[in-house]
Amino acid sequence: MAVGTPFHSRTAPLCTSLRFKQWSGYFAADAYDDFHDPEYHAIRSGAGLIDVSPLYKYDLKGPDALRLVDRVITRNAKRCEVGQVLYSGWCDEDGKLLQDGCFQRLQENLFRVTAAESALAWFRLNAAGMDVDIEEVSENYGALALQGPKARDILQRISSEDITSLGFFRLTQTELGGVPTIVSRTGYTGDLGYEIWVESADAEKLWDALVGAGEGYGLEPAGLLALDRTRLEAGFPLIDVDFWNAERTLTDGQKSTPYEINLGWAVHLKKPSFVGKRALVEEKKTGPARFFVGLEVSFREIERLYALEGLAPELSNETSRIGVPVYSGRRQVGKATTSGWSVLLKKFLALATVDHGYEAVGTSLDLEYTVEYVRRRATAKVVPLPFFDPERKRSVP
Repeated sequence: MAVGTPFHSRTAPLCTSLRFKQWSGYFAADAYDDFHDPEYHAIRSGAGLIDVSPLYKYDLKGPDALRLVDRVITRNAKRCEVGQVLYSGWCDEDGKLLQDGCFQRLQENLFRVTAAESALAWFRLNAAGMDVDIEEVSENYGALALQGPKARDILQRISSEDITSLGFFRLTQTELGGVPTIVSRTGYTGDLGYEIWVESADAEKLWDALVGAGEGYGLEPAGLLALDRTRLEAGFPLIDVDFWNAERTLTDGQKSTPYEINLGWAVHLKKPSFVGKRALVEEKKTGPARFFVGLEVSFREIERLYALEGLAPELSNETSRIGVPVYSGRRQVGKATTSGWSVLLKKFLALATVDHGYEAVGTSLDLEYTVEYVRRRATAKVVPLPFFDPERKRSVP
């Protein structure tokens, strides 16, 4: 049975739509009102406050904490400084992706890991013979994502430290409204944003302080539907949608390597060793069999498909997680796993995995698109990812 997050006493009264979903055993708001459009627009023009407490959290502490992280992830953890956050995937021995997540280096011998799914057994398995303590602290901390162009201004109003100079994927320990917190310059919206980590006992006080500071800055609580729209525009893959944990797949075809979901930049083959390195070295030589790409469909193409049925075009404001085939001529060459209309970019977007030979920017493909129960094909083209990448995401004033 699902339970409330540390912020549930604040989020539940605001969720007048009663649209909750279960996320890792917690209630999470899909949308606070009947329509989540204001929540999405708050993230893109003001600030959205998203409860991300259901993320799994682990503390890796001890003399071998760095050694464990470096063994597990594909990136070079030895380059990670105290106060830095590393985003990375981790693989099985065959180089197949298990999960992705963030590794916060809080102290010389202390990392805090966040992940979408349980990873405790995997960390403990790989820590055999190491001097490191692994503790799940998921229930000890609440987490909020404050995302949007006004996020920095809001935080600075109540921060005891200077937030404005905090760099991309860096963290700091500060008080917000008198509440001790860890603030990281991270997020899942592709916009200027921060994630805030707080002890569960202080969660309500932190929420109230942020809401108060957000008055006049367009701050709105935002749910998972708005988050889904922003992460599509940002081109971020989602576990169990765009790729699967290799331990939980039924066939080899459902497994992916980091190179196949656009995470090749986070694979550092020059480091001495890590789980899955041997397989990834071989894949690097031959090249991946599949590629993660962005697809774009014009509004005129959507109009054309609806006109075939004598209908005006209809565009859902919700992002679809239902996979559909991608074709080149008569041949299926891939699948689109996340898709939806971007009101910001005025285009229909999709995240897709396609076979080698169809990944080049500008390639024309067909995306299955259903109108009035008739499966048709919309002409799409491969475009660079991310679809939306504002300068403010990384910039420091």
